[in-house]
Amino acid sequence: MHAPAPLSAPPPTARDEWRASPLLPVAAGLGYATSVIHIYGIGPFYGPVAQEFGWSRTEVTFGLTLATLVQAVGGVFIGLAVDRWGPRRFGVLGLVLLGIAFALLGSTEGSLLNWYLLWGLVALAALPVQASVWTSAVASRFTASRGMAFAVTLCGASIAAGVFPPMATWLIGELGWRAAFPVQAAIWLAVAFPVIVLFFHGRYDKGRRQKAQDAGAKRADLPGATLREGLTSSVYHRLFVASLLFTFTVIALVVHFTAILGDAGASPMTAAAIASFVGWFSLAGRLGTGALLDRLPASLVGAAVFMLPVIGCLLLLLGSGSLVVMGLASALIGLTLGAEIDVVVYLLTRHFGLRNFGGLYGGLLAALSIGTAIGPLAAAQVYDRTGSYAGFLWLALAFMAASSVAIGTLPRGREAYAAH
Repeated sequence: MHAPAPLSAPPPTARDEWRASPLLPVAAGLGYATSVIHIYGIGPFYGPVAQEFGWSRTEVTFGLTLATLVQAVGGVFIGLAVDRWGPRRFGVLGLVLLGIAFALLGSTEGSLLNWYLLWGLVALAALPVQASVWTSAVASRFTASRGMAFAVTLCGASIAAGVFPPMATWLIGELGWRAAFPVQAAIWLAVAFPVIVLFFHGRYDKGRRQKAQDAGAKRADLPGATLREGLTSSVYHRLFVASLLFTFTVIALVVHFTAILGDAGASPMTAAAIASFVGWFSLAGRLGTGALLDRLPASLVGAAVFMLPVIGCLLLLLGSGSLVVMGLASALIGLTLGAEIDVVVYLLTRHFGLRNFGGLYGGLLAALSIGTAIGPLAAAQVYDRTGSYAGFLWLALAFMAASSVAIGTLPRGREAYAAH
């Protein structure tokens, strides 16, 4: 008689996953917050830098545009490297390099060429700490609760939006803008770096410090799409289009939101207060979307989330300057801003698995970066040519509706790699 085949162990529950790696999403969230310090922490420096050197705001801001475009080009290559060697070494080393590069912005000598070269260093240092690094490690350890784990990780951007501007403003007032750059970098790294060093371990990291229970674990053994299969899939193409249109639209709305409210009749202080709702609601959007992704079809959740700015734009266009209407519009935009990457990353892992997650996400990151780079400039051009943001709001409405359709038409049946 043959011995009965051993029963396979049941898959871990959400509680099992959080018990095994409770601080990994927290460490990844701190890493993600640090990785956008040059985006969310630079705003308060624009005015003092421009005033000291006599530069225009466009000239000062163009350094960030350059950094974003470099990320768009290099994202795929970093993603492929993460797939091969694991995310830990990139995250730990990259944070140190980015902190140093951000600190060096305070040493600019007053020429635009020098300013842009320093931003070139920031761009290169930011490549190893892009979002795919942090989400890759989290995806490797969370399946049943992947949506909520991603939400905790990506809340790092909301934390950055809430912490870095007031920190920079206070430091500039106390120390001047030159000293504020290195001090801000040092303070934040002192908070985040120890947590990341101790708790940021992906299952497929390679090297001497690989956890004993993960020894022998190889990403190549995972079921999942090949890079070619992913890049040629219509599902991937729809995710790419949705990512591009989203960041083109919503990042531009966020950057120009205070000015849009001012044009609608709000006073400067009122406009700033209403615009702050975007940040608060982005935090709620991330956590709420994470919970929904673990319980409902992800494509339907994404389609609903991407429709919220359509309603927000209609409110801004037709609301006749009502403070309540403008506040509601900012809340709707904030909810989407807090959910977009959660939706895209979650759908990517569910449809294509983890084997080539870094490379495939690197391609989507290129779309996100291109939209971020050109959307705010396009909104400014519409305003300069027409004297109003109305034309861009109608364009934003159309683009977000198209994004919602692209996400909503993704397959909702049994996803090929849903168990991984």
